[in-house]
Amino acid sequence: MDSIFNNPAFSGMSPEKLQFLMSFIQKDKPTSMKDIMPFLMANMRQAKDQKLDFTKPEIQVICELLCKDLPGEEQERVKKVMSLLSLNKPT
Repeated sequence: MDSIFNNPAFSGMSPEKLQFLMSFIQKDKPTSMKDIMPFLMANMRQAKDQKLDFTKPEIQVICELLCKDLPGEEQERVKKVMSLLSLNKPT
């Protein structure tokens, strides 16, 4: 679990973001694509309420965390959706 914080995307991250991510990591993750998006949206709303804004590399790592326990086909679907969402977002 701590190894994800060795990722360069997390270097220099604020303590508030780190706390949010630790909480996120400890949550039970959905195991199907249909449940991932509502889960992700609820957590994004919570981050927004806390005035936390994540960078594109941070979001990519978060999505990797969500996908790691999904079957291969489901992982690919999540990656496609996330790549479509990130096309319209500035870095």
